[in-house]
Amino acid sequence: MIGRVSGILLEKKPPQILVEAAGIGYEIDVPMSTFCDLPDCGAAVRLYTHFAVREDGHFLYGFATNEERAVFRLLIKISGVGARTALAILSGLPVSELALAVSRQESARLVKIPGIGKKTAERLLLELRGKLDAVPGIPNQPFRPGTSGSGGRGDILDALLALGYSEREALAAMKELAEDVDVAEGIRLALRHLAKT
Repeated sequence: MIGRVSGILLEKKPPQILVEAAGIGYEIDVPMSTFCDLPDCGAAVRLYTHFAVREDGHFLYGFATNEERAVFRLLIKISGVGARTALAILSGLPVSELALAVSRQESARLVKIPGIGKKTAERLLLELRGKLDAVPGIPNQPFRPGTSGSGGRGDILDALLALGYSEREALAAMKELAEDVDVAEGIRLALRHLAKT
């Protein structure tokens, strides 16, 4: 198995890149989260990789972090989720946001990803629940009733995200709120906190 590739980045043609290592050019498919963080062509690059052998060929997938690769490996074990779909999921959601969506069982975040329908999203949430906690580097996000996007704190979070705040900023502001705060008051208090930071 090829677990890591370090070399010179020769080409960038999303979603594939070409990396020369020890005189060999490796064609590597990467999620857009990794692609966007790549240096310019000609620079040194190091990727964690997953090597797959299938009937139709040998494929190498690359990731900026070990956490991304671990989540990719979890995703491709799910029935009906191939490597392309797994790359699309990682391209559409950072690992931390995927973990949050799984802990809250929020299928709405997943169906926004191209190629992910409602049934696939629900299957992903079911299959991944509890498994992402075991991946080193992913913050533990225990499921808390009332935090789903269907109401309560989930609606407050959605409102803050819609206003342009990052998820990190929104969640930090929401830590200051009482658990039973209503949506309108929660948004107002969160905005007041964000204005001070």
